[in-house]
Amino acid sequence: MDNNYSGVRESRPFTYNDCGGSSLDLAENFNKKCFKMADRSFSQGLQCQQINSMSALMSMEDAVFVVHSPQGCVGCASFANDLYRVGQAHRGVKIIRDVKIINTNLDERDVVHGGEDKLREAVLLAYERYKPKLIFIFTSCASGIIGDDIDTVTSELQKQLKTILVPIHCEGFKTKISASGFDSAFISISKYILKGKKVPKEKGLINLFAPTTVSYKDQLEIERMLLILGLHANYIPFYSSLEKIEKIPAAEASTAICKVFADEFMKTLKEDYDIPFSHTVMPIGVRNTDIWFRGAAALFGKEKEAEIHIEKEHNRILPLIEEIRHRLQGKRVFICGGTGRSFAAAALIDDFGMKLVGLETPTYDIDAQIDIEYLNGIHGDYVIDIANMQPFEQINIVKKLKPDVFIGMPSWAAKLGIPTTHVLDMKRPTMGYDGILYLGNKIADQIENPGFNKKLSKYARLPYKESWYEKDAFKFIKIFE
Repeated sequence: MDNNYSGVRESRPFTYNDCGGSSLDLAENFNKKCFKMADRSFSQGLQCQQINSMSALMSMEDAVFVVHSPQGCVGCASFANDLYRVGQAHRGVKIIRDVKIINTNLDERDVVHGGEDKLREAVLLAYERYKPKLIFIFTSCASGIIGDDIDTVTSELQKQLKTILVPIHCEGFKTKISASGFDSAFISISKYILKGKKVPKEKGLINLFAPTTVSYKDQLEIERMLLILGLHANYIPFYSSLEKIEKIPAAEASTAICKVFADEFMKTLKEDYDIPFSHTVMPIGVRNTDIWFRGAAALFGKEKEAEIHIEKEHNRILPLIEEIRHRLQGKRVFICGGTGRSFAAAALIDDFGMKLVGLETPTYDIDAQIDIEYLNGIHGDYVIDIANMQPFEQINIVKKLKPDVFIGMPSWAAKLGIPTTHVLDMKRPTMGYDGILYLGNKIADQIENPGFNKKLSKYARLPYKESWYEKDAFKFIKIFE
């Protein structure tokens, strides 16, 4: 990766992850460079970068994953494994497999005496049991704190084993921005697999970077759109392989489905292999799909072909969107999601004439500012919570705003009796032009059928006192003077 980039997203200029308030005020302060660094004096859990490093790679078919950590650190891998199993079923796999993970299970004794012997044992076991082409080795907070030298261990074992060992430094304490985990994974891919090797270019090949939360239906839709431009995609790293990873430098260009997933890696590919890239938006909603498609087309001089297709799709779907708009016009929305998906959802609701009243997203940076200024022009002022998790803030804001629908992971808002849904769906299309129609009907159906959430609110209790809901949701954010 770029030698000037550490792999920790806080090291990038004008990147913030602890702030909240009026969208108009935040955008103005960002433009004036008046943002000040802040922290939360109370924090209710964070998403760790380690799980993003793992989930980015866990569906690779010829790899085994060794996690050098206590057992608890791999607990959330079950979610990525579920996505992997669902994805296999949709891809027609008859015998569904689980991800191959070996955990070193660091304990109190290892914290005192070191866990390098356990790591060697785990890597050798992974090799003997599975004979994989790749073994990814993930660090953790514990292995980082006790100072285990995984690079030396990896180097020694690499001389013995006929497989590629890839250490990934994703200690959770290094960053509060979990997207740094994607960068950690790509840094290691660049260093241990690609190694700067040049390969012949393949005409019409485009690297298509996609996270695990992209469904198979979405993959097919995005690949179909690229095929219209005469392009074929190297879909990575989800459901990828060593062969596809090694093919990355052969591409004529790169693009990504999520704007924060591979943005730094695509910059590296431009520097190392002269591969141009498109870094735009997630293709959800009419506006974003148009922007994403035009960005990919421009890489190959296919702007005219793109405009012909966009016009054709608009003629097909805009009348259908208008029908959905009658069901959703004026409905008030609170959105929570990852940086790419939350802003994509916020752009989507404009297709249906809905009103944005609140937005929670993990990071505020230059890319976010572009999206927020666009949304401010449509919706005026709304509440923004820049937070990696922090459900206590979310629930405080949502209860005060009383939106008609909550778009995001529903665990907390559903217990307030508010209709909840998500623009993430592993079974159906959410991206491209057909995805717009599915999501619009999905949101409308949820608003019109709120019975489950209303009953849930009668019997499920949230772990907060009533006094908390009366306080400022951002009272624990402390600005550094």
